[in-house]
Amino acid sequence: MKMEKLERRAIDEHLAAMQGWTLAEDGKSISKTFKFGSFVEAFGFMAQSALSAEKLNHHPEWFNVYSRVDVTLNTHDAGGLTELDFKLAKAMDKAAGLNTNN
Repeated sequence: MKMEKLERRAIDEHLAAMQGWTLAEDGKSISKTFKFGSFVEAFGFMAQSALSAEKLNHHPEWFNVYSRVDVTLNTHDAGGLTELDFKLAKAMDKAAGLNTNN
């Protein structure tokens, strides 16, 4: 099932309810930097997030250096943001809440 691209108003509503996620200038992706106390905590966050991503069949673009994880989410098939991006963002925030220093 193809996800429908969200309108800007819906994107803004989602972002207003979330902390730390920013919309790209082109409006096609959201991003956030997660900071942890150690590499092990960052890797644990990535492992938890990977399980959520797999369940949603929606995978992030991310980059990890030691205790930092930079995440970018979008839905390539839709050419922008969909509900899946925000579901995964919320799951990642929840995973980070278990072991983050944010």
